[in-house]
Amino acid sequence: MSRVIAVIAMLVLVIPGAGPLQAHPGHSHSPDLRVWKDRDGLFEIEATFVMARDGRVQLCKDDGTTVWVPLDKLSQSDGIWIRNRLDAIRALNGATDAPEPVEATGRPVLSAVIPAVSAVFVMGCGIAAIRLVGRRRVSTSMLAASLVICSFSVLAIARDDKPVSAIQKHFEPFGNKLKFRSDDRYFYVESNGMPDHPMMVGIRAWQQQVPIPQAYTGRNAWQIPLHPRMSDKPVSAKKELFRGAIALAANGVPIFNPIKNDGRTDTFVAGELDEYGGHCGRADDYHYHIAPVHLEKTVGKGNPIGYALDGYPLYGFTDAAGKEPKDLDEFNGRMEKDGYRYYATKKYPYVNGGLRGVVTVKDDQIDPQPRAYSPRPALTPLRGARITGFERDDDRKTVTVIYDLRGQTHSVKYTATAGAYTFVFKDGNGRETTETYRTNAEGRRPQQKKDDRPPKKDSPPQKKDDRPGRSKDGFQLTSPAFGPDGKMPAEFTGDGDGISPPLKWSGAPAGTKFFALQLWHKPRPDGDEVKSYWVVTNIPANVTSLEKNSRGVGKDGYNDKKRTGYDPMNSKGPGVKEYHITMYALSAEPKFATDKVTRADLLKAIQGITLAESTLTYTYERKPK
Repeated sequence: MSRVIAVIAMLVLVIPGAGPLQAHPGHSHSPDLRVWKDRDGLFEIEATFVMARDGRVQLCKDDGTTVWVPLDKLSQSDGIWIRNRLDAIRALNGATDAPEPVEATGRPVLSAVIPAVSAVFVMGCGIAAIRLVGRRRVSTSMLAASLVICSFSVLAIARDDKPVSAIQKHFEPFGNKLKFRSDDRYFYVESNGMPDHPMMVGIRAWQQQVPIPQAYTGRNAWQIPLHPRMSDKPVSAKKELFRGAIALAANGVPIFNPIKNDGRTDTFVAGELDEYGGHCGRADDYHYHIAPVHLEKTVGKGNPIGYALDGYPLYGFTDAAGKEPKDLDEFNGRMEKDGYRYYATKKYPYVNGGLRGVVTVKDDQIDPQPRAYSPRPALTPLRGARITGFERDDDRKTVTVIYDLRGQTHSVKYTATAGAYTFVFKDGNGRETTETYRTNAEGRRPQQKKDDRPPKKDSPPQKKDDRPGRSKDGFQLTSPAFGPDGKMPAEFTGDGDGISPPLKWSGAPAGTKFFALQLWHKPRPDGDEVKSYWVVTNIPANVTSLEKNSRGVGKDGYNDKKRTGYDPMNSKGPGVKEYHITMYALSAEPKFATDKVTRADLLKAIQGITLAESTLTYTYERKPK
């Protein structure tokens, strides 16, 4: 009997508990620690090699989390390393040409998780066997052999795949493009943010972005709470969350607040969205601003088309009874038998009108959430452009956006290569220019190129009292008040009289009927927030200048202080700040739906009637007190 108990005790010690088997405990001294890169240079992961199976490679990061990466997506050097490593492991094991999955240690992988019930099962077998031995029905040698077979059967049955969560089932229709994993708290979705459908077509207000694949992988993956909780202080999308995503569509594309980051503009009404309700952000990251109800064709009617980042599902226009719900709360949701649900609506807010569940908000967005990245600088709006076509070749890794500008067809095309993107810009006359942008290992986008390049040798020197602004098509805005250093005199700021500066403009294109201007500032150069200080509309076409402290020319709009007229700069915090005055040449009188015209109202009204624009940039540093 003592021999039997000893055998059982040995087996219990061998069988792991209810936790993962790690190939490299601690991961602090592994010889396989290396930086892994993908073929397109979109991500880098510092991790150790764990195993390879079914055309995928499992990597383990320093924090113990694991990630699966398709072998054919890794860089060429990483792919060679993997194949050499597997050849070496198979040689050690004396394997055939059809090896089973192996760990980096060379041991066959039998499991990654062994539930505690497995150990209980083996011990139960042992107790039953002891009774049989006591009755002399079996020998101790037979008992030992049976227990070994039983224990390894349990090991073979227990796999590394956890039970599929209800959330994962709703993303699985797009499983060929997405990767999933989960822990006790979150369900993680990895994607590149690129949907299968055409993008950008139909956009009438465009900032020259094009969709670039994003590395929403590893620590930068989307995370959805597995156990959402209703919050005592829900967050309204009408008042907050103007940055970042508020939900994730079932195809792995993020969903943003329908109100853009200025806190006022409805992106759908402003003509900024394509036929599928999406567009690109300043990081060339594609996302939706209204509910992607077209996904119901893939996920099935009555299934979620996405999940809010608080963990509650987002459904289409109809409920389980096939009717449009009429009793939705201010967040576009309601409590049902299976829990709280958000619904899509054809009117604002279109998607979940905020987060009803518990979330953390930081810098006006849900935290944490993935970061988007573009290898090129953010560009300015291209007034009057209308996107008419979209072409994509995934094999050649090319994307082309075709647009119409004043009756001519233009295009932007990029080709992705290892570590770089090559852009080809073609204008309406067929002329092409090429720019190549390298991906940044730190994930920081390059600074926008300055427009203050030195003048050519054969060009006349600029007058010191007439600093020009950035112009297009020969239209140019200047101010005799600014010196060559571009500093705003204190007279026009809160440190002085606080009156508006004098302005002059020239080179307006034929057909100009009115002018309009705005004075604006970005608190963060790489951010999306814009502050408005001065709006003037309906300036007659025969006016080509504004005097200092100008009044009564055109119609005054409203600044951010909800007052008409010029709001002088009162910069907060130390350092030099940059401000801009943009003048627009318009082909018709702008039409407004309100008498209190704001910057957003102006930009919306002049879409399609802007013939040219020029921006005068200057700096101001508040005097220390």
